[in-house]
Amino acid sequence: MLLHVPNVLDTDTVTHCRQRLTQGDWRDGRITAGSQSAQVKRNQQLPDNDAAALEVGKIILTALENNALFFSAALPKRIFPPLFNRYQGGMDFGNHVDNAVRTIASTGERIRTDLSCTLFLAEPNEYEGGELVIEDTYGLHSVKLPAGDLILYPSTSLHRVEPVTQGARLASFFWLQSMVRSDQQRSMLFDLDMAIINLRNQLGDADALISLTSHYHNLLRMWADI
Repeated sequence: MLLHVPNVLDTDTVTHCRQRLTQGDWRDGRITAGSQSAQVKRNQQLPDNDAAALEVGKIILTALENNALFFSAALPKRIFPPLFNRYQGGMDFGNHVDNAVRTIASTGERIRTDLSCTLFLAEPNEYEGGELVIEDTYGLHSVKLPAGDLILYPSTSLHRVEPVTQGARLASFFWLQSMVRSDQQRSMLFDLDMAIINLRNQLGDADALISLTSHYHNLLRMWADI
């Protein structure tokens, strides 16, 4: 499932995050790349223990805790602390697949990467190129979202970032382990949840909706690993 989550951060929060990130210690982005992806990765990145990255990462995690659409789609069990990258002057990141397991350096905790997230922190008209291109069974998807919006996609997807030829592309990226490992099961739960919400808005709490809600929670009980 590929999902656009709008307005994770509002305009004022994006402005604050950008100002804070300019004070970070930007380094070669290959510091977190695996041996294969390091060969095609050309960007800048903040270390995971950078003070600015830690502060802005907490802001993002707090925003996600209050985002119902994100929770319904991701059903997060663990979220890797957000990282930050910057592309400018022709930088890009060639085709790659994210590592299956990530270790949080500060705690040693391991996370299976079921879903990948990119939260855009620069407006599309601020840079040329820089599209996130995701390949799945339905073809190629080119993504370039407003600042504050997030794209959620399976970590099994082959993806890349096109070269940034003008301006600078600033974004946060991270992974999460879902309570529901299967992308197909997670997608079915999301579709059912969205249908229930839409019907409730139209009909109120009708008896049929109580039955559908019961089915949703019983499926989640059957599939969730917590």
